[in-house]
Amino acid sequence: MELWQELQRLNNDLLISVKSLRKTGQEKAEAERDYYVAKAQESLRLKEAGHPVTIIQLIIKGQKTVAEQMFKFHVAEVKHQANLEHVQSTKLQLRLLEGQIQREYGANMPS
Repeated sequence: MELWQELQRLNNDLLISVKSLRKTGQEKAEAERDYYVAKAQESLRLKEAGHPVTIIQLIIKGQKTVAEQMFKFHVAEVKHQANLEHVQSTKLQLRLLEGQIQREYGANMPS
């Protein structure tokens, strides 16, 4: 029975992680949007200020507003990727546990 309870716990963990993927995916997309908007705005400002176009991409990476948006984007991306990895890990744990239950209980699996 202990294996079956562990299976149910892992299944619940998986459901929670899958539901949170929507949230982390949206946060990632919003952070990416904000980063590209800040980058474009700063690029236009520097171009209008007369900076050479060839160096603008290098300059904007050091601008505080752009760097902050880039940081937020990378953090959101890492969180989303970690969540995806948790889902994959939980799926693997579930498959392993199901195999163990099959070996121990065979056709007489508890319900």
